[in-house]
Amino acid sequence: MTPATKTLSLLALGAATLATGSLATPTLASAAEGKTNRNGQVTVTGNGSYTLGNPAAPVKVTEYISYTCSHCAALHRESDPVLRTTVIPQGKVALTVSNLVRNPVDITIALLTSCGDPKTFFVRHNAFLASQDTWLPKAASASEAQRKRWAEGELPQRLRAIASDLDFYVKVAHFGVTRSQADQCLADKAQLDKVMAQYNAASQLKLTGTPGIVINGKVLYATKDGKVLQSPMGGPLQATQWKDMSAAITKALAANTAGQI
Repeated sequence: MTPATKTLSLLALGAATLATGSLATPTLASAAEGKTNRNGQVTVTGNGSYTLGNPAAPVKVTEYISYTCSHCAALHRESDPVLRTTVIPQGKVALTVSNLVRNPVDITIALLTSCGDPKTFFVRHNAFLASQDTWLPKAASASEAQRKRWAEGELPQRLRAIASDLDFYVKVAHFGVTRSQADQCLADKAQLDKVMAQYNAASQLKLTGTPGIVINGKVLYATKDGKVLQSPMGGPLQATQWKDMSAAITKALAANTAGQI
């Protein structure tokens, strides 16, 4: 357990297990260039998740993430550039980001990434994951007084303390979100309910850790012998390697080409 994990676990909503595994070089096969670029198309689902790309794409990938999960940030670094330059702009794959929150820091970021124009959600989402190595150590080294502010009082008050201590107000200001607007988002009960609905959806899929990858409704999971499969009933272990996620997407695309989807 790292110092960051140990500190954040004191604030956890409930137990959550990080999947393990190292990232590999991308192996996703490129498809033929499509006529319409869907890379800038963003839609919001019923539970407040965000979908990048063609919502009617034949291959739908959902990532259940925790912003304080180092594996999620690592997977994002590997997968995002490839997906954005190949199958997403072609309309063949849609990527949905959903929250599996583990602690109040996750909740704070989940509410701030949803603060503003939905069309620019992925800009904020990418910025928080890309800078995780900057703000996560601050969370790990928080003082006793800071941790007390994060753990006591009404939730909006706690989230404002986190946003202040970790310089999140400064970060969202770069996207045109004022401190007053950010505070309103941190107190948005309706949006919080959506974040928790996403958490509940992950629970129904039996996801116990992050990142959780679901492709066309089936959970991508790793067996004890290292094989990565898709279970028709879901599974408890999530793949963290981009090569595994890439191979599963490629397989789904091939099945679609063969008329199997």
